[in-house]
Amino acid sequence: MTNQKLALSQQNIQEWVSLYADDLFRWALHKTGVKETAEDLVQETFLVAFKSLDRFQGKSKPKTWLFSIINNKIIDYHRRNFKEASKNHHLNFERKGESDVLNQFFDNTDTWKSSEKPSNWNELEGHLLDDHEFNMVLDGCMKNLPAPWYSAIQLKYLDQKSGNEICQELGITSSNYWKMLQRAKLQLRDCIEKNWFEE
Repeated sequence: MTNQKLALSQQNIQEWVSLYADDLFRWALHKTGVKETAEDLVQETFLVAFKSLDRFQGKSKPKTWLFSIINNKIIDYHRRNFKEASKNHHLNFERKGESDVLNQFFDNTDTWKSSEKPSNWNELEGHLLDDHEFNMVLDGCMKNLPAPWYSAIQLKYLDQKSGNEICQELGITSSNYWKMLQRAKLQLRDCIEKNWFEE
């Protein structure tokens, strides 16, 4: 890269950092739930953009291009997080905890235990997701999930990916994915009921 091109690249990136860093950070934080991770992903995004600026042809807006980079970084983060957690103690937790989670909610005939039967949320007025305090409770409950379960819930309900896409991204079978999703939803519902509805 010539000195002139290098100066132009640095100028472009500096302008883009000023214009788009905050939006990229908010997006990454929303998708990962971890401030430090979001900051790292934004930094990695601008590093990738700088290194591949010669491939940016201007067919899309710079912001669109940067968001496509950070979205790939977010997918990589969830995949890596899932694989690391699976190799380490979270997989043991999941294997050991699968029956524990089900035993917490169901009796030996697969019927809801009376003490654990979920309330009917449909009777509540308003939209919970519009309530800031509810979202804080939901976020706390999400962060308490084992990392693989968190990734599955995040990709399914917040990123609105299909089951097939999630299985490919996380490198798991559809059977494992649906089991993980079922247990994560049970644990989330229990956490929300205890921290929101019973408060």
